[in-house]
Amino acid sequence: MASSLFPFKTRPVEIVINDYCIRYMELKNSNDPIPLKWGERYLPPGIVEEGKIVDFKTLLLILEECIDTWKIKRRKVRYLVPDPYVTIRRVTLPTDVKLDEIEGYLFLEIGESIHLPFEDPVFDFIVLPEQEKKREILLFAAHREHVLSYAELFSDAKLQPVAADLSSLALYRLYHLVEKKSNDENLLVIQFDLNFVNMSIFENEMPFFIRYHQLEFDQTVWQARLNEYGTYEMNYNGDKSELALQLDEVAKEVKMIIDFYQYSLHKGNNRLTKILITGDHPYLATISTDLQKRFEIPVEILESTDIITAKNSPLPASHHLVMGLALKEV
Repeated sequence: MASSLFPFKTRPVEIVINDYCIRYMELKNSNDPIPLKWGERYLPPGIVEEGKIVDFKTLLLILEECIDTWKIKRRKVRYLVPDPYVTIRRVTLPTDVKLDEIEGYLFLEIGESIHLPFEDPVFDFIVLPEQEKKREILLFAAHREHVLSYAELFSDAKLQPVAADLSSLALYRLYHLVEKKSNDENLLVIQFDLNFVNMSIFENEMPFFIRYHQLEFDQTVWQARLNEYGTYEMNYNGDKSELALQLDEVAKEVKMIIDFYQYSLHKGNNRLTKILITGDHPYLATISTDLQKRFEIPVEILESTDIITAKNSPLPASHHLVMGLALKEV
């Protein structure tokens, strides 16, 4: 049975866990989106794989060490649902379904007339503006098992999980804060991390489409180096030709998404206006240059220089995602 995503009332700390790292952040205060503290801890291979917790006990021990180091015991926490287990759908509602009946309608129809790539989801939704007497919602759904496994992890670590969020929404919040752009953009956001690429299209500030692409990832060929700001930089020690092939594969995936959006969906009548790149991959500049050569669409990297921090030091690009999570309903 489906159920709603976790609600929250007061500001927690933010924690993002991926296959190789735990990152956290807290803002200066609830009304001022200025990062006050942030940190990260790299994970050994095999503890989390493709977002799924494989070794729960070891991850719990490492998280408890982080909690002690970061001095965030018994705090409320918000976290991200792993991207492989998330989907977004536009759903057209029957005209006789009232606003206060939408949630009940979704409970009945998910798995029946509304098909998702996984069973037993948790979900949330946004009601879209009516067009030509047609009522649509934007349905956000995630695999219950993976949402709750992270909630259990935080609870066992004596934190209080109060909200689960999506990385695509978190990154768009940060972009909106930094860029302050108008709402008439058709934006392709590419989150390029070491082991995956998550691509999402925002049309007039609303998420329209997401696609997850897993990369071949050998953690042993990446070396984490602590820099002067107390955060880690990743250096690649493997075969550079393999990395180049990987980047070429992603570029082809991006082209497929652009063609699908502009020609299959919109018959050439609507175009993407910008490609925004972010993530923790150390070669974002190279990736941006390559994509700009391939496509006529302007390509931009989400920069940290416009993000003011309480430390008077730049926020690492690796923490953009955590910052976007921290902006949830600021």
